[in-house]
Amino acid sequence: MEPIIAVVLALIAYALGSAKIINEGNAALVERLGRKHRTLTPGLNFVVPLVDQVVMEDTTREQFIDIQPQNVITKDNIYLEVDAVLFWKIKNIEKSFYEIEDLQGSLKQLATTTLREIIAQNTVEETNVSRAEMDKAILDQLNSTTMDWGVEIIRLDMQRITPPESVRKSMEEERAAEIKKRALITEAEAEKEAAIKKAEGTMTSIQIIAEGLRSNPETKEILRYLVAQDYINASYRLGESSNAKVVFVDPGKSGELMKEVIAETVNTEGNGKNT
Repeated sequence: MEPIIAVVLALIAYALGSAKIINEGNAALVERLGRKHRTLTPGLNFVVPLVDQVVMEDTTREQFIDIQPQNVITKDNIYLEVDAVLFWKIKNIEKSFYEIEDLQGSLKQLATTTLREIIAQNTVEETNVSRAEMDKAILDQLNSTTMDWGVEIIRLDMQRITPPESVRKSMEEERAAEIKKRALITEAEAEKEAAIKKAEGTMTSIQIIAEGLRSNPETKEILRYLVAQDYINASYRLGESSNAKVVFVDPGKSGELMKEVIAETVNTEGNGKNT
């Protein structure tokens, strides 16, 4: 009976020693007698105790590396402080273990070097304007190297690009000048449009008056009356202020016109009050 119990216990111990559970989203690498043997997938797996050894278990989910602020010089010799975040994931766990010694450290150094290299090819203005193009260039260059490490670089986000204080001040002044320029252009275009509309209205009025004069000669007297009425209204408005006023009248028409104005004024004041 005792040998049977011993065998059962041995089998149980073997089963427990050979069973390996891999969580979802992870993968493990097994070596047999010091050589790579196979990759364990999520779920229940069995290995040979004392022969097989799990040398690595890592996540295949997306990970990130925070790249600390770096001093980078641009194409126009301006120092910038740049910090970024690198997002990556393992695509081949065997390569990530056997092809590179310190995976995360190597990724960080590679991302920092590539970031400096790409920014050095652009000016300060291009760095701020073409951020998406720079991200794509960095991503392509990183993946061309990390492919041999079994790693895919998903994206590199530049969180902040901080220029020196003098450069920031100059950029703010330039943006303010650009905004003022656009406002002046908009105002000038509005004034131009208003002047065109006014000229079109004046032209239409002249055409209507000319047509009326051709069809009815008596309208000339009506026009003279309206002009005289305008002078009368203007004289009233001038008289309401205590300041001195100077009125310029056409010398050729001043005598006749002023007679009409005075006559109209006298008639109006006589109807309204004692003169």
